[in-house]
Amino acid sequence: MKIVLFALNGSYSHTNLAVRAIGYSLRAAGEDAVIVEKNLKDTRLSVLETLVSENADVYGFSTYIWNAPEMFAFASEVKTLLPSAVTVFGGPEVSFADEGFFDRHPEVDTVIAGEGEEAFPLLVKAMARGEDCRRVICTGPYRGFTESGIYYGEIGEEPRGLVYYESVRGCPFSCAYCLSSRSEGIRAKSVEKTLSDLLAFEKFEHIRTVKLVDRTFNFDRNRAKAIWRALSDARYTKEYHFEVSAALLDEESFAVLAAAPKGKFRLEIGVQSTNPETIRAIGRALDTQKTLTALARLHEKGNLHVHADLIAGLPLEDYASFSDSFDDVYGKGNVLQLGILKLLRGSRMREEAEKYGILYSPQPPYRVLKTDVLSFSELMRLERIDGLNDRFSNSGKFAYTFPYLPKAAGSPFRFFDGLCDFADERFGCREIARLPQTEAFRLLWEYASLLCEQGVPLPLNEVRERLAMDFLLGETRRLPPFLHTQTVSPEEKYRALSSVEAKRRPACETVRFPWLSPHIAIVDRVGKTVEIPEAQTNSELGIRN
Repeated sequence: MKIVLFALNGSYSHTNLAVRAIGYSLRAAGEDAVIVEKNLKDTRLSVLETLVSENADVYGFSTYIWNAPEMFAFASEVKTLLPSAVTVFGGPEVSFADEGFFDRHPEVDTVIAGEGEEAFPLLVKAMARGEDCRRVICTGPYRGFTESGIYYGEIGEEPRGLVYYESVRGCPFSCAYCLSSRSEGIRAKSVEKTLSDLLAFEKFEHIRTVKLVDRTFNFDRNRAKAIWRALSDARYTKEYHFEVSAALLDEESFAVLAAAPKGKFRLEIGVQSTNPETIRAIGRALDTQKTLTALARLHEKGNLHVHADLIAGLPLEDYASFSDSFDDVYGKGNVLQLGILKLLRGSRMREEAEKYGILYSPQPPYRVLKTDVLSFSELMRLERIDGLNDRFSNSGKFAYTFPYLPKAAGSPFRFFDGLCDFADERFGCREIARLPQTEAFRLLWEYASLLCEQGVPLPLNEVRERLAMDFLLGETRRLPPFLHTQTVSPEEKYRALSSVEAKRRPACETVRFPWLSPHIAIVDRVGKTVEIPEAQTNSELGIRN
């Protein structure tokens, strides 16, 4: 019996862990499977051709909110061309299907609701015996999880870029919007097993990041600390991404993380909201102030990449309340991700939608469209603010200007809220991603100038120098006139360079930054190098984040 396990990823750099886990279980049960792994950017017909050319007896579809429409469409087309093929769907998007699911999706033969490592091989063996397939197979926890491996290299194509690893199933929290709240208990691999698995990724030279998909990696402090200590060793060369609860970090955890090599750990921390009423409504039993303090401490050291999350559209949080949450979190991490709430099938939040006046799209990913305290237009505006924050803060391309400028303006949220209108009125640009980079600098400079005219006490000279420094570091063009700071005399330029260097680099651009530093920046357009004589670090430059 020929089996195809089909994954449709978000991009080329992503891989699918689920099809590898099930494929490995099938192999252990004496069955073999072909993994077809594509992404949403591949052309539809080329993907369909690959699936149909396999001419399989069974097709397994790994289904999520972000690929569900495409998966149902592919299944329908596969059934049209291969009527005898059996289509099996699994994944969070179908695990909580309602009674009308099969009426809406006649292309689906069977749904595996829950963990599929044991259920899929049993289903295939039952089919081989000629037994009728059940429409819905509800599964319990996979008993072999704590001894399972990484799967990569054993099945599927050679991994590259970002790969996923799971060391924990279950979560200690019961957040109303998350499906993990529907499972009971926590199953975790031992410290030794986890480290052995992570070391196995070292044989793949093209892997950059190992992302642990555990919902709360540090649910057990001692286990987390032991793993972090070991991963700090030079034997582990990848970048490791963890989703953690900042409120669960103790002093020893901070010390262990502070000692980690720079660039080795990425920490994702879900704040979601700082409104106490909202936190209670969604069932997050967390100390918000402790979380914010921990965020700042983790970011301050500078050796960790800290990613903080906020969710718009949560119960009881209106536009003003969300602006407070944004201001509370902004600048306490490298990235602030603003997401719109999605009401997942099976989540408690979806069941309570009417209670909070929440309207959401009936189509995946079930994005909230409005609540009783937040309008659709306000949600759309928050999405535009998220785009501005991504372009200027999260991108890292304005490291000297952000987060300094929004904080200096008083309220980071009000800064971006006003920038949203200014970008539209002055530049006719509602989609900030389309604005050319030089114009993006002009937008920021003109908006900062406007704020000053309106009475906001911004030090414009310093703002311009920060923008100029970011431009010189990131762009190959010459500094535009609107960012020119103080000129440097030929004598000063000569003193900044040795006589040999001055002759070798006559066309280099020199700029003085009296606000940031008394030193001169020397920018050589040939080879794109930037030197700041006598000052090499942010602290020496007087950079205030």
